[in-house]
Amino acid sequence: MNAQENGVTLRELTSVAELKQAESFQREVWGEDDPPDNSDIMLAIQHEGGLVAGAFKDGRMLGFLFGFPTSDPTIQHSHRLAVHPDSRGMGLGVKLKWYQRDWCLARGITMARWTYDPLRRINAGLNIARLGAIARRYHEDYYGEMVGINAGVPSDRLLAEWHLDTAEIAQRAVDPQAPAPQPDNIVARVAIPADFPALLANDLETALAERLRVRSELVTAFAGGLIVAGFDTARGEYLLCHSRMSDL
Repeated sequence: MNAQENGVTLRELTSVAELKQAESFQREVWGEDDPPDNSDIMLAIQHEGGLVAGAFKDGRMLGFLFGFPTSDPTIQHSHRLAVHPDSRGMGLGVKLKWYQRDWCLARGITMARWTYDPLRRINAGLNIARLGAIARRYHEDYYGEMVGINAGVPSDRLLAEWHLDTAEIAQRAVDPQAPAPQPDNIVARVAIPADFPALLANDLETALAERLRVRSELVTAFAGGLIVAGFDTARGEYLLCHSRMSDL
C-alpha cells in the first residue's frame, strides 16, 4: 500500500537493503545509546504480519514506522516512529500514523497502542491532541534505568490506545492536519513541564520531582476511573474525563 503527497511517498519497506537502511536510520535519529531494531528482526516480523514502513523523497528515507502483531489479532503494537531531524516540521510523523491506520484497518486491525514518555510535550501533542489516542494505563519505570537522553529519572510510560474505527477517529482522518477538538466533559487537568528534555539536561532534581508529581496525579486519576481524553497544547495539560469505554 502506497500513499503519496507533496513528493513524499509512504510505503512498506520492500527489501533487506531497505531494512538495513532503516536500522542505520534509527541510529541517526536516536544515537548509539538506543540500540536499533535490527534488520533480521524487522524482516521476520514483517513476514509474520507486522508493519515496517517509511516516508521517502527522491529515494531518501525521511521517516520510519515499525509495528508488530500482538496476542490479539485486532491490536497492533506500534513500536517505533521516527522522523529525521532535518525533515521535521513537514508533518511526517502524523502522515505515517494515518498511513498506519489505513494499513491496519485494511487487515481487520482496529486498535494500535504504544508507550511514550508522558512528560514530553511533543509526544503528548502528537499522540493525544493530534491523533486522538486515549490513555488509561500508567507504567512506572517501564524500561528500568536508561542511558543517553533518558538518563537520570525513572522510565515511566503512558500506554496510548488509538481506537482506529471509532467515529471520532474517522472524522479526524478527513483532515489529519486540523487541530483536534478538546473533550467537552473535562473533570481534571494534569500539567506537564514546558521543556522536560531541558530539565533532564540542566536540572535533574526538578526533572525527578516533576516525574513523581505527574506519576502520582495520573495514577490517582486512573484509579478513580478517569482517562486521558485530550491534551491542551497551549497550556501543556492532559485533559481527563470519566471513562466511557462503551463509546469506543
